[in-house]
Amino acid sequence: MTRLGGTWQNWGRSEAVRPRRVELPRSAEAVQRAVAAAARQAIPVKPVGAGHSFSGIAVAHGVLLDLSDLTGLVAVDVERSRATFRAGTRLHQIPTLLAPYGLAMENLGDIDRQSISGAISTGTHGTGARFGGISTQIVGATLVTASGDQLVVGETENPQLLPAVALGLGALGVLVDVTVQCVPAFVLHAVERPEDLGAVLDALDERAAGADHFEFYWFPHTDRAMTKTNTRLPESAPRHPLPRVGKWIDDTLVGNGLHQVACSVARTIPATIPFINRLSVRLWGDREFTDASNRVFATSRGVRFREMEYALPVEELRAAFDELRALIDERGWRISFPVEVRFAASDDLWLSTAHGRQTAYIAVHRYWREDPTEYFEAVEAIMLRHGGRPHWGKMHTLDAAALRERYPRFDDFIALRDRLDPERLFANAYLERVLGG
Repeated sequence: MTRLGGTWQNWGRSEAVRPRRVELPRSAEAVQRAVAAAARQAIPVKPVGAGHSFSGIAVAHGVLLDLSDLTGLVAVDVERSRATFRAGTRLHQIPTLLAPYGLAMENLGDIDRQSISGAISTGTHGTGARFGGISTQIVGATLVTASGDQLVVGETENPQLLPAVALGLGALGVLVDVTVQCVPAFVLHAVERPEDLGAVLDALDERAAGADHFEFYWFPHTDRAMTKTNTRLPESAPRHPLPRVGKWIDDTLVGNGLHQVACSVARTIPATIPFINRLSVRLWGDREFTDASNRVFATSRGVRFREMEYALPVEELRAAFDELRALIDERGWRISFPVEVRFAASDDLWLSTAHGRQTAYIAVHRYWREDPTEYFEAVEAIMLRHGGRPHWGKMHTLDAAALRERYPRFDDFIALRDRLDPERLFANAYLERVLGG
């Protein structure tokens, strides 16, 4: 299916483009035809999932391949707990698809609106010092390369390419399906509560190591940390989900509705932000419940924002976070959105932000109607001093020269890109900046 291009914009409204044309393939063969046609016409082509990246990684000036119709479960290997999904399948659809087989994804981020291919291509991750990002769960994939051929990558075919293809930035080809190493379905016991920020910072190593999944949020201008600690339990464990009304009040009314009002007021009257943040700390995050893993991992995000996130060696977290706090005070900024801290295990994917090191993440946000430039650039300077690597799907300013120094396998990835896409059919301005021409 093909249509003339209208204006496409991402969820955070940080990127927009009017593509030359839009195609909605429903099969791998349709993707092949679209790629071959674009190659003949020398028009760049980019696949797009849910548009949840804040960077320009999915911007398509030529042919935009909308993967909305390339969804669903392809196959399940129950014995090995593996499931193959079409590339456009949304993360929030996967639990229902896996439920009949008693399976679940091992870990998820706190948003589940992304497509599975978009999530792995940008390095989307959750939290948990013993768990990797979503890309580390990928054991196989099929992509259409610039030649129009299907390239199968997995245990028995081209296994040496998996560490590149599982997190490929959309630079190697168009993913048409991915195979996920799943785990038996499980539930999570969640404890969310406000705590003294200083006490949390002093015990970061113990908190991260002592929980299956630990993270915290800090609202600037307060001395409180909103902690989230999740413990994995068997699927048969008793469940005590949040009451429907209580969940609606916490997540929809307060988490989205009142937060939207607060952000609008704060933008108009910045002096109110410290008071609003202190009020938010009192209203949010004091609850305990047990529910299916996906219901605990993911939350609804109704307030638009823009985000920058950096991955740090875990031993650099405290120093970087302290510098960030001091920066906000020194500049006299009024920051309404919280700072988020999460953790991930080391992995061996070539362009993973956790490549070769135990990792902590610091994410900063601004309301989408506010200019984030000054805040983000100053925070970025701190992160770079502490060995930071930027999240590929979030806002940053680094280019190929700076990134090459931060990724030991960077040149290996570029060599593979040269082989699979020598004419840069899948390039755009963002990829030209972060990978070179």
